[in-house]
Amino acid sequence: MENQERYKHLNSYYKSKFGERTLKICIDAGFTCPNRDGSLSSCGCIFCSEKGSGELIQYSALHISEQVLSFLNSYKGKRANKFIVYFQNFTNTYDSIENLKKKYDSALIDNRVVGISIATRPDCITEEIAKLLSSYSENYDVSVELGLQTSNDNIGKIINRCYTNSQFTKAVNILRKYNIEVITHMMIGLPTETFEDIKNTIEFINKHDIKGIKIHSTYIVKNTILADMYYKKQYKPITLEYYLNNLSYAITHLRPDIIIHRISGDAPKDLLVAPEWNLHKKWVLNGFEKLLIEQNLWQGKYFTLT
Repeated sequence: MENQERYKHLNSYYKSKFGERTLKICIDAGFTCPNRDGSLSSCGCIFCSEKGSGELIQYSALHISEQVLSFLNSYKGKRANKFIVYFQNFTNTYDSIENLKKKYDSALIDNRVVGISIATRPDCITEEIAKLLSSYSENYDVSVELGLQTSNDNIGKIINRCYTNSQFTKAVNILRKYNIEVITHMMIGLPTETFEDIKNTIEFINKHDIKGIKIHSTYIVKNTILADMYYKKQYKPITLEYYLNNLSYAITHLRPDIIIHRISGDAPKDLLVAPEWNLHKKWVLNGFEKLLIEQNLWQGKYFTLT
């Protein structure tokens, strides 16, 4: 394993798929979320920031087309020849079909854009939306990111995600029916979580036709319900050691074909409450690589079909 990657890195996957380095252009398309506008809830998931994880989007104040052009004309735009537009924050399928098409089309304005990736909620996927997304497949690589976080529906209620595992399964099935690649999110360190929850979440993901995964630690940012819980001593943030140990379990039991998009989430420095180690991405990346080498672990080492 010395000269091989111990898990399927996204950069390698993109190079294999597109023939060269391919970068994402993060887009803020001005969407909201049924978990914030009062349809399901008005406070969002307990860990979700006021901008729906969009704080690091550089050109969010601009029109969608201008966001793309600004990125391409920046120094980052010189680092690759191919790009994927990534509709990142809030729920990017939560609108009429007509408005969704206008927004997606407005990002596809340069021939260097080879793909479109849409972050959304499982309960905001319908046949009509899947048909719209599949209509781009002839000219673009199309993928959808679905939040899951955990397969424990009780924890789902605690974090106020306002959808169930069965809704997740339904969304995956609809998207795969139209041959749309699915990426999911898993969080480690959620309130009341046990090792059994992590084990069950990995088993749940393995049983779905998922192509990629983003694994994050649970971190606390300002002006969230989770921050209130932390200050009231109702939630204790996880340690780096806890995260790395459970991340190694997740990766070694995950299907070996699943692409690992991320193993670390980035909290904005000025918003992070805890844990402090979240600011040090290299601690996670280097610590995890060291753990894998020392224990001779790799993705799917302990994966078995159930």
